[in-house]
Amino acid sequence: MLQGMNIPVRMVPSLADLPDSTVSLQQIREVRIEDLLGREPVEVDLSEIASYLRDERVLVTGAGGSIGSELCRQIAGFDPELLLLLGRGENSIYEIDQELNFTYGKRLKRLPIIADIRDRAKMEQVFRDYRPTVIFHAAAHKHVPLMENAPEEAVKNNIFGTKNLVELADKYGVKRFVLISTDKAVNPTNVMGATKRVAEMVMQYQARKSQTKFCAVRFGNVLGSRGSVIQLFKKQIERGGPVTVTHPEMTRFFMTIPEAVSLVIQAGAMGENGEVFILDMGEPVKIYDLACELIRLSGLEPGVDIEITCCGIRPGEKLYEETLTAEEGTTATKHQRIFVGQPNGVDWGHLEENLAYLEKWVSVADRGKIVAKLQEIVPKYRPSKRWQEEIATTG
Repeated sequence: MLQGMNIPVRMVPSLADLPDSTVSLQQIREVRIEDLLGREPVEVDLSEIASYLRDERVLVTGAGGSIGSELCRQIAGFDPELLLLLGRGENSIYEIDQELNFTYGKRLKRLPIIADIRDRAKMEQVFRDYRPTVIFHAAAHKHVPLMENAPEEAVKNNIFGTKNLVELADKYGVKRFVLISTDKAVNPTNVMGATKRVAEMVMQYQARKSQTKFCAVRFGNVLGSRGSVIQLFKKQIERGGPVTVTHPEMTRFFMTIPEAVSLVIQAGAMGENGEVFILDMGEPVKIYDLACELIRLSGLEPGVDIEITCCGIRPGEKLYEETLTAEEGTTATKHQRIFVGQPNGVDWGHLEENLAYLEKWVSVADRGKIVAKLQEIVPKYRPSKRWQEEIATTG
């Protein structure tokens, strides 16, 4: 009703959340798009989680990112012996470290570490000095268009950075290792998705010969993350439009950051031998519909106050995302929102050889050969037209 009158909507806390049943102006906030997704809250088995995080030395890579920082927030509540906050960006690591200091003070023993997962010697030093026992690997290059333009960087970070970590986890006797993956690893159409699928394979390869309990967790887009389409839409609305949508039929799976991280931590308790867990993301949502709803929540009318324009699908993007391949299938777990994919055929015998070739092409930044080798390692990968043409030209 209020939306039809061009009146902005605001939310107040429920009476159940207020100790004295009173509301102050400071507690009134803007409606967030996640308030309207209609999801049931995720129920997490806190006792199970606590049992594998309490008194452990937990390392989070990419700790300053959207997922990494939320992992740190939630892990901190389970009384780890030590929480290691590792990332390349000093400002983001400083911010999450200060936030945890404000929330927990000296009750939480933590250590911020500025380091690059691609630096094998530095990673060896971290493992040798701090002996992590549980690892959540969230560090990755995730931006699809940027990685289409820099496949060598996606390979160095997503594949060889992961390879460094899984090998060191085995060497130093880490108990559990959880790789944060993506739905874009399924039948990938972009470099980022292909490198994340290879990262899963590298993890599974190590799991076959290690005492460490490895697993990966795939999920789709998270609302409010850096680079999120929602953040872009908000900025475009603030500027008066237009709001740009790539295609009117493009759909994506969405979760809130806390919801996704809770399920990641839960899945980490289940991992044993290289499983790929898949989060139930609910029904896919049209990006166009999200744009319309966000405009309305701002007290404006789509097409009247704020225009929506379609700018076209970018190289490597899909209209519809998937969370597993038809060959993988899924098996239910004891958590109703977590499934496990059945591993499909991987040529383990040639994986190390293929990675050696990939490393060679990365060292000389031969992008055509990099993409061609990714396609060889991940047969389901369908490179964008640009890379198909370059592969055909260079051979």
